[in-house]
This record gives sequence, structure tokens and C-alpha cells, in this order.
Amino acid sequence: MQIKIIFVGKLKEKYLQQGVSDYLKRLKKYARIEILEVMDEKIPEKASPAREDICTAKEGERVLKLLAPDSFFIVLALEGSLLSSEELAAKLEEYALGGKSKLTFVVGGALGLSPKVKERADLLLSFSPLTFPHQLMRLILLEQLYRAFKIIRSEPYHR
Repeated sequence: MQIKIIFVGKLKEKYLQQGVSDYLKRLKKYARIEILEVMDEKIPEKASPAREDICTAKEGERVLKLLAPDSFFIVLALEGSLLSSEELAAKLEEYALGGKSKLTFVVGGALGLSPKVKERADLLLSFSPLTFPHQLMRLILLEQLYRAFKIIRSEPYHR
């Protein structure tokens, strides 16, 4: 399976960089993972909702330019489907068996994602009704992908 993950913005926190690096190493056994970062917009303090919409629209354009036409597009969004780890694993297995071996995940920036990106999605996926920092979602996504592959292969998960 080939998985591309597009993140809006750079990962700055060292502890998150270390966690991301660890899970990328673990995932090599199961899939080819490509990480891409698109530049995030500088958001003025006390930006108006209209200005925030402009920022997410620009970020969204950058994201959409990186989509391959043959990739199944999964967007992380609060309003997306809530799946258990087992259900996510089943979905990934279903995609692979159904010929969708190229997946692209997107994690938005501080303001989320533009409606155009969400409209283009083949699947809107939510990990929780809680709001997480977009930087932390990188690590959570990679951990859940790793967990899903362990479930698919009936392998014990690390402790």
C-alpha cells in the first residue's frame, strides 16, 4: 500500500518530531509512506472570519495541487465519520482488496481545511469529537495507521 500524508504547516516541536519519526520507521514494514508539508498561511492576530477563510482557501489550493488522480483521498475533519481502530483497519483492508492501494490523507492547519478540500474528499474521517492541535494530529494519525496494520495482520500491538 502507498500512503501519502499531506500536512499543512511545518512540525516544530521536537518531541512530536521524534514520535513521528518513530512511527514512520515502524510503518515501513507495512506500507510506503510519503510525508508532504504545504506552507501554512500567516494568520494575523484577531483575524476576521473572512480573513481566516482566505487563509484556509490558499492552504487548500496547495493541498489540492498535490493530489494524484488515482489516489483515494481521506480528509481528517471534525465532522467526519468516527471509526474505531478496528473499523479503520477494516476500511484500509477493504480499500487494498478493492484496488485502492494508493491513499492520501490530509491534516489541516491551525484553522482547519477549506470547504473545497473537504468536498473533494472520498472520505471525511474524524478521530474524536474533541479538538486536537493539528501538530499532535500528525502523531495520532501515524499511530492509528500503525495500529490498523497490526490489526489487519493479527499481530500483537506493542506495549
